[in-house]
Amino acid sequence: MRYLLLAALLFSALFTSCNKAADTTDTIVSPDGKITVQFGLNDEGRPYYTCTYESAVVIDTSYIGGFEFKGHPGFDQDFTLMKSEAASAKETWEMPWGEQKTVLDHYNSKKFFLETPDRRRLNVIFKVYDDGIGFRYELPSQINVDSLLVTAETSEFKLTGDHQVWWQPGDWDIYEHLYHATKFSEIDAIKYRNHPNLNATYIPFNAVNTPVTLKTAEGIYLSFHEANLTDYADMTLLVDKDALKFTSGLAGSERTGGKAWISLPFKTPWRSIQIAKRAGDLIESKLVLNLNEPNKIGDVSYFTPMKYVGIWWEMHIGKSTWDLEGSQDMTTFTQGAKSGSRHGATTENAMKYIDFASANGIRGLLVEGWNTGWDKWINTDDREGVFDFMTPYPDYDFDAVTAYAKEKGVEIIMHHETSSAPRTYEKQMDEAYTFMKKHGMNSVKTGYVGKIIPAGEYHHGQWMVRHYQHVIDKAATYKIAINAHEPIKDTGLRRTYPNFIAREGLRGQEFNAWASDGGNPPAHIPTVAFTRMLSGPIDFTPGVFNIKFDEYKKENQVNTTLAQQLALYVVLYSPIQMLCDLPEHYYLPNGQLHPMFQFIRDVGVDWNETKVLDGEVGDFVVIARQERGTDAWFVGGVTGDRERTQEVSFSFLPKGQKYKATFYADGPKAHWNNNPLDYQINTAEVDHNNIMTVRMAPGGGFAISLFPVK
Repeated sequence: MRYLLLAALLFSALFTSCNKAADTTDTIVSPDGKITVQFGLNDEGRPYYTCTYESAVVIDTSYIGGFEFKGHPGFDQDFTLMKSEAASAKETWEMPWGEQKTVLDHYNSKKFFLETPDRRRLNVIFKVYDDGIGFRYELPSQINVDSLLVTAETSEFKLTGDHQVWWQPGDWDIYEHLYHATKFSEIDAIKYRNHPNLNATYIPFNAVNTPVTLKTAEGIYLSFHEANLTDYADMTLLVDKDALKFTSGLAGSERTGGKAWISLPFKTPWRSIQIAKRAGDLIESKLVLNLNEPNKIGDVSYFTPMKYVGIWWEMHIGKSTWDLEGSQDMTTFTQGAKSGSRHGATTENAMKYIDFASANGIRGLLVEGWNTGWDKWINTDDREGVFDFMTPYPDYDFDAVTAYAKEKGVEIIMHHETSSAPRTYEKQMDEAYTFMKKHGMNSVKTGYVGKIIPAGEYHHGQWMVRHYQHVIDKAATYKIAINAHEPIKDTGLRRTYPNFIAREGLRGQEFNAWASDGGNPPAHIPTVAFTRMLSGPIDFTPGVFNIKFDEYKKENQVNTTLAQQLALYVVLYSPIQMLCDLPEHYYLPNGQLHPMFQFIRDVGVDWNETKVLDGEVGDFVVIARQERGTDAWFVGGVTGDRERTQEVSFSFLPKGQKYKATFYADGPKAHWNNNPLDYQINTAEVDHNNIMTVRMAPGGGFAISLFPVK
């Protein structure tokens, strides 16, 4: 009996030890000691974490690691912590192109090995940086299971208050919604389900797209996103107003009835939280990039960062059409088709753009509407097989245009609009990319306008995530760079696949040409800089000089001043920057180039260093960038609908070196609506010690070029 009692006590002690191990918490601290993540299991064996910044809680107790699977039991509790493994890293890596030349990757991490009583396993990995945290899940090989259909994943982000949030609806099909600024408790994505100008949209829940940016009452900035989204579904964030928390909500598929097929072992994308005391630090952060793997494709010198012009804006404002038949400009979708041939992609028109680009040091030309099929690309349920990517319209002499461009030193950018028929595109990619390389083309703008074919799939679901990745992989084998429109969101994969140079993935300039709601409001850019731009490069297509374009459309306009259009080349990062207006709009009535155009000729597109000088989300932002390979600096500032007097400190300049500063600014009477073309240009000699004041008009901005005085 004594032995039985002793055995029973020993068993009880062992069982209690296991429970105590389950209740044990562990911590990971950032290299600078300011951010601490606490990980643990509650008394039900549910994994959770909290996060503090400078000892203040910024993420309260949030449960993670919950999964549901189709046809298999899921898990979110009854875990035991088997062991943990700590690691640290500090290295510097170089960007082949980007906002800066080198990036510091410095973090502390821990991997937690969890197991249920029936031996199902889950690993949770945290990386903690000075600028935020990331966590991801590993699903190891399981007993008698080699693949699973994920139907839900639970990753919580519990807030500490009813924070201010800059958000757009959690749409499974598009990122082209406006941003809204509300308290967390006031988020209402369902209200924006049926925007008349969106070609594809699906908002199933009250959720937000990422990146989503917040500001606490204490002045701490948070931005939630994800990194390394491959072979999984896009994560929106479901809104729980009562609990003041976000929970991951994956984009789904009606064909599979789930969210993501995974083959075991499997690693999910990272769930990321940027944390900053200053709004500008969010832009300077490289957290999302650092959570991705190093370059896998090697040399990408076939792509050179560039400015480009294009046969594009003229279709949006209604001057020209994509199709030879003369019906498919944007008025097709807003006012009904017009008849008569106004085809934009003609040989003569392309050569006009080439002449303009060559004369002004612009490296690239994009031509949209060059290939047959545009008369059927959107007005049919069966869009598969509508396009091929080798057959030009008869009024576009492909060989003559490419030969002329080569003679003038201009590189043609290919355009592949898939009309959201990715299976057609995949069948033609080898032939299309071979055709491109034959004609000396190294980059392509892809498009996915419309609802995805096959029905039941969405732009942001796993099926399309796999397609976008397939395009990048295939393009890399042909040494081709991709600029995707209607894309999957950027999650830092440009580090791993630097041939993915840019994407649209936001409400761009084009909405100013035809949106029925009046276009992008003045607060749009100061919001985008602290939200969408945190994910990666934006092909926003700046550079409109004909702000009102009344000769084509009286009901629409660009809602900025001319000076702000210049500032966009610095504020909105992309290694490719369009001069989107018609060439004739860059000239004065006397035939001379507009004086403000000089800044666009001068401004860089590839940067050695980036500094955010000042800014507030949705209000204004001022950014300075040093051009890679030179000593030149460029500064851009934009404001929303309020006039602002901005101090600009030149302390970022190297000590002991004087610079010639040229200020391209709003004129004294400038206003985005009443007088958008009022401008002034001034010069001064400045150095590291100077501070100057610049006025920004409502909806305005300024741009500064800084060249060393020799």
